Amino acid sequence: MKPLIVLLVTFTIALFVLKLKQGTYDFAFSGRIAMSTMLLFTALGHFMFTDGMTMMIPDFIPFKKETVYLTAILEILGAFALHIMQLRTITAWLLILFFLLLLPANIKASVEHINYQKGTYNGNGLLYLGFRIPLQMLFIAWVHFSAIRQY
Repeated sequence: MKPLIVLLVTFTIALFVLKLKQGTYDFAFSGRIAMSTMLLFTALGHFMFTDGMTMMIPDFIPFKKETVYLTAILEILGAFALHIMQLRTITAWLLILFFLLLLPANIKASVEHINYQKGTYNGNGLLYLGFRIPLQMLFIAWVHFSAIRQY
């Protein structure tokens, strides 16, 4: 829920600041600013809740802690690369792939009731997945429309 709030609040602020500065609404740029801010926010979580996030990684993936750190670094790189015109499209497609690849971790967290912030097995279960899958789809659409299609 927090990433969604960060995304929407940042988008709203960016939209109005850019309107005041440029005289027009820039939905695509505001969307990229919001996505970048959200990615930096979630990357921070990878460093703060590493142990709980390692619990989410499916068993067949080795080097779980390293994977959590690597995904944080990828999120940070993606946040910046969205603003480099020559890298924007490939970054957007890689972020879409990244969001799709998160699905197994979210399913595992749901099925096993993992609370990644506490590193315990008393999470929300299927309620989490019912929210998380649509949220991932929103992130995918957001990246598509702000970095690939650019409305």
